[in-house]
Amino acid sequence: MIDIKPFRSIRYTEKAGKYENLITQPYDKIDPTLQEGCYRRSEYNYCRLNLPIEEKRYEIAQQRIGKWTAEGVLSKDKASAIYVCRQEFEFSGRTYTRTGMIVALRLYGYEENKVFPHEVTYEGPKIDRVNMLRATQKNLESVFLMYSDPEGTTIDLFSKIAETQPSMQVEDSFRVKHVVWRVTDPRTIGLFQKAIENKTFVITDGHHRYESAIVYRDERREKEKWTEDSAFNFQMSYIVPIQDEGLIVLPVHRLLKRISLTHKRLVELGRFFTLIELEPDVEAFEGFLENNKIKHAFCIYDGEKAYGLLLKNKKTISELIPHSAQSRLLDVVILRDVVFKTVLKLSDMKIDKDISYVRSIPDALGKVKSGEAKLAFMVNPIDPKTVFELAQKHQRMPEKSTDFYPKIVSGLTLMDLSPEEKL
Repeated sequence: MIDIKPFRSIRYTEKAGKYENLITQPYDKIDPTLQEGCYRRSEYNYCRLNLPIEEKRYEIAQQRIGKWTAEGVLSKDKASAIYVCRQEFEFSGRTYTRTGMIVALRLYGYEENKVFPHEVTYEGPKIDRVNMLRATQKNLESVFLMYSDPEGTTIDLFSKIAETQPSMQVEDSFRVKHVVWRVTDPRTIGLFQKAIENKTFVITDGHHRYESAIVYRDERREKEKWTEDSAFNFQMSYIVPIQDEGLIVLPVHRLLKRISLTHKRLVELGRFFTLIELEPDVEAFEGFLENNKIKHAFCIYDGEKAYGLLLKNKKTISELIPHSAQSRLLDVVILRDVVFKTVLKLSDMKIDKDISYVRSIPDALGKVKSGEAKLAFMVNPIDPKTVFELAQKHQRMPEKSTDFYPKIVSGLTLMDLSPEEKL
C-alpha cells in the first residue's frame, strides 16, 4: 500500500514580497542566465536556496533558510496539509490545465514495485542533491510522479476543491499560472489517502532527487533514532493522474557537439533509413515530424543541409537494440542505439561535452548555426501512457527521453526533515 501524508510546509510570508519574484524553476532547469535573473529579481528568490550561485552552495542554502526563518520571511505552517496544485498554460495554440497535489510520499525502493523510474540516472547529480539534503535537512523541491486514476476518484476531488478559494496564485516566467489550494480537512485528506493507497507511481521528473532521498534516508536511519513517521522517510512529491489532459510531454532534441555529417555517414544512415532532403527551417522540420508521428521519424541538420529520416524496416534493427520489442521501437532508443552507437560509433557520451539537449526546434537550429553544436537531431514526443506502461515493466528509457511540461515551480512549498519532525 502506498502511504501519502500531509505535512507542515515551510512557506514564504508576506515579508518576502510578491510571489512572482520568489518562485523559480527546478534546480536542474536553471542555466546561468536564469540564475542571474533570479538573483536580480529578489534577495529572497528561491534560486538562492535550490541552486545558490555562491561557491559553498550547500552551506549557503542552510544559512539562508535559518536567516530567512529568523527574519520571518519563511514560516512553517501550524497545521499539516496537502496542496492541490493546478497549472494553466498554453501549448500548440490550445489552453490546458493540469491538476495534481503536493504530498509527503513515503520513500519506496524500486525493488518494492510501488514507485518506478523511467529514465537512467547518473551519480554526479545524485551526489549533489544528497549533499544539499545533508546540509539543509529539507526537501527543497518536489519529485513529480504520475499514477492511474481511471475511476476519476482523485480527479473528482480536485474538481470540488477547485471550486473553493485558492490560497495562492502566481504566474511564472514561462507564463504558466500556478494555483494552489491548501487542504487541511482530515476527512478530505483521508479520501485522498484511500484513493491512492493501491496505486503504483512512475517518476516523470526528479529521478535524481528521489534516489538521493533514499540514500539520505538510509544514512539517517543508521545514525539516529527514528520511527516510521520520521519525516526523512518521506519525499515531498507532486502527483498527477495520467488521465489528466494537461499531462503534456514535449520532445527533447539532441545536439552533438563534435560529430559532423559526412557523406560516408549519410550513406551508412541510408542502410537503415529513407533519407528525404528538407528545407533547413523550422516549418519543414515541424511538418515532417507531425506528418510522420506514427512512424519512426527523425530530422537531422548540420547548419547547411537538412534531412528527414524514416526507418525502413523494423526487423533490420532488432539485433542492434538489446531491449524488449516494445521499448526497442521507441524513437529515442532507435536514435541512441542505431544512429549514435551503430552509425556514428558513439558511446558513453558526456553531457555538455559531447551531447546536449534542447526543448525547441528553433533553439536546436540556433545552436548549430552559432557553432555551439555540429549536428541537431529532432524527434517526436513520447506519449505519457507509453512511459507509464514501460516503467512498470522495469524498462528505463535513455536519459532525457521526456520533458513533462510545465514543471512544478520551486518555492511553493518546502518540507522539513529535521530529526524532531514527524508526519
